[in-house]
Amino acid sequence: MTMTYGTIGIIGAMQEEIELVLARLEDRQTEKHAGIVYHRGSFQGKKVVLTRSGVGKVNAAVCTQVMIDRYGADAIIFTGVAGAVDPQLDIGDIVISTSSLQHDVDVTALGFPRGTIPYQEVSEYPADARLIALAAEAGQKVFPDRSHTGKVLSGDQFIADRAVVKALYEQLGGACTEMEGASVAQVCYMNDVPHVIIRSMSDKADGSAHVNFAEFTIEAANRSYAIVEEMIKAI
Repeated sequence: MTMTYGTIGIIGAMQEEIELVLARLEDRQTEKHAGIVYHRGSFQGKKVVLTRSGVGKVNAAVCTQVMIDRYGADAIIFTGVAGAVDPQLDIGDIVISTSSLQHDVDVTALGFPRGTIPYQEVSEYPADARLIALAAEAGQKVFPDRSHTGKVLSGDQFIADRAVVKALYEQLGGACTEMEGASVAQVCYMNDVPHVIIRSMSDKADGSAHVNFAEFTIEAANRSYAIVEEMIKAI
């Protein structure tokens, strides 16, 4: 599969999620806009702009818009860790987004389904089919049988409650939950820029995160990086 992009944007919320790309970025130039640091350069022979957005939907949305406006990113990959919502997922598994939804948007009191942004045509944002296929191909190459596709749920909450996890899975059909992806997806949708979210499971979002989140964050971030690396090679 061959695709050509002028500039590929790579975003992670935490330093651990971008560190491996940053260490391999050639001809690096660093700039700061709206309080966020952006690194331009070459990765696997491709022109990229890389940043740590910070945690949460607002940080991620601002970062994405800057990437598009200032750096001309014409494809965006969000990489990092997440909590598993689908009970079939294990720590270390990869989820490649088919779509994403903001689970903390709740206007059900006015008759809107949970996750629906009132008066907008779209609230669930589809990932780009070509980028999904590329990520899935990379996932099968790097982590056979550990890569899955599914819906990513985002909200400004660290989920650590089994009942909430059950509801996110049963009511919204989520594969995993995190705090940025759907806002990146919304900005990309509004700008007609293709995107995909790649998340490695660092915990099961069930209250045990204090035991395994720190331990598995580095490993999970490394797994996400391995897929991003393979994807960029193939572009």
